[in-house]
Amino acid sequence: MASPDFTIDPASSVPPFRQLHDSVVAAVKSGALVPGAKLPTVRALAAELGLATNTVASAYRSLEAAGVVEGRGRAGTFVQFGDDPIESGARQIALDAARGLRDLGVDRARALKLLGEAFDA
Repeated sequence: MASPDFTIDPASSVPPFRQLHDSVVAAVKSGALVPGAKLPTVRALAAELGLATNTVASAYRSLEAAGVVEGRGRAGTFVQFGDDPIESGARQIALDAARGLRDLGVDRARALKLLGEAFDA
């Protein structure tokens, strides 16, 4: 799934870092960003939005403090999985399987059929 397009309104009285923070939260709530999704790098998003890197970094830090995202060092920043360890583990397995099937060129319908068959086996 591609990252949603975040926009910043320079005329808004809301600070840009808060606009970005709220946009990411809204994207997670709407399902546009799913648990495990990787966010753009701070530098890439700052360049895309015309913001200072510190502004984007502040938004990412506030999202991390709120438990919305997690920083994984050089690997990047990802949407946080939920508190339920079973749900979290299951989502990670599903994401890994989906990524592997996509990498093989398997379409969604065939992937769902294969996963269903594997689950029933």
